[in-house]
Amino acid sequence: MAMATTTEAKAVELVPTEKERNFALMQREATALANSSLVPKEFQGNVANALIALNLARRIGADPLMVMQNLDVIHGRPSFRATFLIACLNQCGRFTPLRYRITGEGKDRTCVAVANDMKTGEEYEGPPVSIQMAHDEGWATKNGSKWRTMPDLMLRYRAAAFFARTTAPEVAMGLYTSDELDDMRPVSTGASARSATDAIENARDVTPPTVAPEDESQDSGQEPFDYGDGPENF
Repeated sequence: MAMATTTEAKAVELVPTEKERNFALMQREATALANSSLVPKEFQGNVANALIALNLARRIGADPLMVMQNLDVIHGRPSFRATFLIACLNQCGRFTPLRYRITGEGKDRTCVAVANDMKTGEEYEGPPVSIQMAHDEGWATKNGSKWRTMPDLMLRYRAAAFFARTTAPEVAMGLYTSDELDDMRPVSTGASARSATDAIENARDVTPPTVAPEDESQDSGQEPFDYGDGPENF
């Protein structure tokens, strides 16, 4: 009787929980995706990365492959592409499709992302983004910056990202867009290093020169007195 009870207890302990079953299922899905050549290289052969992408996809209710295709890793941090984030905002069901209000010219050109609440009709505005801001923050001064060649497009992308983080953070899931992380990359210190090296090489030596002791006879202008070598000189 005791043996039967022990066997039943062991059988109960071996039954996986629902959380464990879900994790095992996600792991199998991640393995299948990681073995595909259609997913980006960051996920090919990397089950752990594929598992994280699956987790993100389930949290935002998106297709796993679509998340993988629009998830970039920049400076070791995952980020959504701006177009994907805009699509998530438009499909979340909370707002009308995102639109943009652009005013001003030159560095005063400003963009604000705007959408209306689907239930109440209330209008929501994101923080304004301007060309002046891009220059002040250093986004437009980096080499190869798209702010120089596509300013209107970058204004819309950044305004949409600001709208998502301030009005619908559950859509962005705390992730930045790829463009934002690229703008956050550290500026190369090569020029500074070269300037420092040049400064060291061209530095003026300010160490006081060592003055050798001079002969007293030369200072007085008199001939040295010759004492001679013997007593006959006295």
